[in-house]
Amino acid sequence: MSDSARKIGFVSLGCPKALVDSERILTQLRSEGYDIVGDYPDADLVVVNTCGFIDQAKAESLEAIGEALQENGKVIVTGCLGAQAEQIRQVHPQVLDVTGPQAYEAVVNAVHRHLPQPARAHDPFVDLLPPQGIRLTPKHYAYLKISEGCNHRCSFCIIPSMRGDLQSRPAGEVLEEAERLVRAGVKELLVISQDTSAYGVDLRYKLDFWNGQPVKTRLYELCEALGSFGVWVRLHYVYPYPHVDDIMPLMQSGRILPYLDIPFQHASPRLLKLMKRPAHAEDTLARIQRWRELVPQLTLRSTFIVGFPGETEEDFQILLDWLEQAQLDRVGCFIYSPVEGAAANELPDPVAAEIQQERYERFMEKAQDISRRRLAAKVGQSMRVLIDEIDLAEGVALARSAGDAPEIDGQVFIEGAGAGALQKGAWADVRITDASDYDLYAELQA
Repeated sequence: MSDSARKIGFVSLGCPKALVDSERILTQLRSEGYDIVGDYPDADLVVVNTCGFIDQAKAESLEAIGEALQENGKVIVTGCLGAQAEQIRQVHPQVLDVTGPQAYEAVVNAVHRHLPQPARAHDPFVDLLPPQGIRLTPKHYAYLKISEGCNHRCSFCIIPSMRGDLQSRPAGEVLEEAERLVRAGVKELLVISQDTSAYGVDLRYKLDFWNGQPVKTRLYELCEALGSFGVWVRLHYVYPYPHVDDIMPLMQSGRILPYLDIPFQHASPRLLKLMKRPAHAEDTLARIQRWRELVPQLTLRSTFIVGFPGETEEDFQILLDWLEQAQLDRVGCFIYSPVEGAAANELPDPVAAEIQQERYERFMEKAQDISRRRLAAKVGQSMRVLIDEIDLAEGVALARSAGDAPEIDGQVFIEGAGAGALQKGAWADVRITDASDYDLYAELQA
C-alpha cells in the first residue's frame, strides 16, 4: 500500500446480514487501494453501517455516528437507518452523506466524492486482495448471505421498507463464494438471509450452473451442494414452511448441521395473526416432533416477542405451554417496542410496560429451565467441537458444538490436560463432563 493512500475507518452495527454488507463495502474500497484502519485518529474518513430495526438499535446507531463525528469529523452513514436520512440529519447535520442498506455502489461513490484517491496511490499488482475478500469474522467461520429483502409484511417489522422485496442470489454465485471461503480456510458457513426458506421463490427456482453442473436456485439444492464442501453448514432465519421437511435427510446424513434457527415469534394463533406472520396457521409442534423423529440430534433455536399489542395473559400462557412442549434448545426473547413506520403501531390494547417486563422474566425463566435440562442430558456424550478462542492464562479452550452458533448460543469450555495447547479454528474431539444453564464443559478425549 502506498503511503499516500487514503485511510478509511469503519464501524459495523446490527445483524450478521449487515456485517456481510460491511465486508462487501470494505472489500470494494480495499480493491480500489483505500487502506482500512482500526481507530478514529488514523482515519481520513469514517463509514458507519447502521441498524434501524428497533428503537434501541436506532439509538445505538445515532450514538455511534455522534462518536465518529466527535472523534474524526468526516463521517458517511449507510445501512438500515440510512433509509431514514432525514432522521439522521436532524440529529447529526454534519454527516457528509447518507445511503440506505445494500447501497454498496452509493457508499463507495460517496467515499470517492469526499475522499478521492491521489494519483498512483494504488497499484493492483502490489496491493493484493485475498480471493475471499475482506471479512470481519474470525478466519474459521463466515456468513454466507443468499438473498436480500423479504416478501412478508409482518406488522412489527419495517425491514421490507428498508431492504425491499426478496432478491435471491443465483445458486451458482452463492456456491462460488462458498468455495472461495472454504479454500481460504473457513470451516463453518453460516447461511443467512431475511427469509432463508423462501430462497429462489422470486427467481422461480431458476436453473443456474456451478462447476459446469446445473443446480436449481432453491433451498434444498443449495444445501445439498454446500454439504459437499466438508465443512459445517448452519442454517439461520428458516421459516417453518412444509418444504423445510425436505432438508431433514441432509441433516440426518451429516451433509449439513442438524441445526435450525426458526423465528417463531409467538405461539398464540391469535397473536401470530395480528403479527401477520407467515405460516401462522402451521401446527408447529407436530412439525417439530416429526423433525426430531427424523433427526434426533436436531438443535432448534428461536426468538420470541412478548408484550405485543393485544397480548392477553391467556395468549402468554399459550406461549409458555407451547415452549414447554416444544423443548427448544436455544431461545431468545424481546420485549415488544413500537418501531416508527410499523403497522403494529396502530393496533389497540398496548400492554403496560410493567406487565411486559414481568412476562419477559417468566418467559426467560421457563427457557432457562428447558435449556438447563436439555444440556444436562448431554453430559457423558462425545462430540466434535470447533475452537473459537484459547485462554492461555486459565488453560481453557472456548469452543462450539454443532448446536451452537457463534455469538448467540452457548459455548463448550474445554478444561484439563492439553486444552491450552489447542489452536484457534481447529477441530477437537471432547467428552462432555458437566453442564450449566447455557454452556457445556468438556475434556479432550484421549
